[in-house]
Amino acid sequence: MAGALASPLAAGAQQSGRVARIGLLSLGSAAAGSELFDAFRAGLYDLGHIERQTFVLEYRGADGQPGRLPTLAAELVGLQVDVIFATATPAALAAQQATRTIPIVFATAADPVGAGLVVSLSAPGGNVTGLSLFAPELVAKQVQLLKEALPKASRVAVLANPTNVNTGLMIKATEAAAGSLGIRVQVLEVRSPDELERGFSALTKGRASALLILFDPFLFAERTRVVAFANDNRLPAMYPHREYAEAGGLMAYGADVRDNFRRAAAYVQKILTGAKPADIPVEQPSKFELVMNLKTANALGLTIPPSLLLRADQVIE
Repeated sequence: MAGALASPLAAGAQQSGRVARIGLLSLGSAAAGSELFDAFRAGLYDLGHIERQTFVLEYRGADGQPGRLPTLAAELVGLQVDVIFATATPAALAAQQATRTIPIVFATAADPVGAGLVVSLSAPGGNVTGLSLFAPELVAKQVQLLKEALPKASRVAVLANPTNVNTGLMIKATEAAAGSLGIRVQVLEVRSPDELERGFSALTKGRASALLILFDPFLFAERTRVVAFANDNRLPAMYPHREYAEAGGLMAYGADVRDNFRRAAAYVQKILTGAKPADIPVEQPSKFELVMNLKTANALGLTIPPSLLLRADQVIE
């Protein structure tokens, strides 16, 4: 039955002995992205693939250091992989600079057009395509939900990575949304794991009543440290993805990242069967989720409004 259900590519690969080589390029580490990489593998399995029989993954991770990405991308190009799966914008840009011929698929680009990855969403026009996250547009909703959870919040600290090409757009969206709600914004910049402690120190001195974490691959990779700091300092926080709430964060709102990684497998499948990235439209998210962590709310002494809990897609108790 498994053989009958396998995709034509998987079946053909098994018969010919051809094993597709997929380069996986990430700003984070294998450990930090394990659940997401598993989702990508699951997407390939759904299409009939079997690891080490129809495909192999060549993983390269920068461990949170953006400066390493160009070298790692060049390594994958040197291996002559069939396609490069770049997890987010920084990795995709590094891969794009390393090759204009090997197809590249990204999973979580916030603004692929603005970043220069594609010409347009409907017609990418080069060797890069993938899935976006709508990160700048979601910030206003995150600020609104944070204010609903904390009606008395008047000053919100924003943790942001200035090296992210989308950070400027997200900060503008944050300031506009916060201003309309009477909230003052304090932006704290962190570029590397070493800068996190300095950013945390600035947070404790700023006397913010809440914290907003902007979408960023580096901050996502460091989510355990970020969540632990916020909770240890009794600082209510809004995060951009459910993985933060699962790590103990108070609340999260955004696109389903794991779903993006799983669906990215279909892009890789199309390319391996002959499609060109230039002709595959960038897919935008259609599923957004609000996750509340009541265990953390209780630990922080917060009472979350019932109206907010009723709208949550998941409540962690």
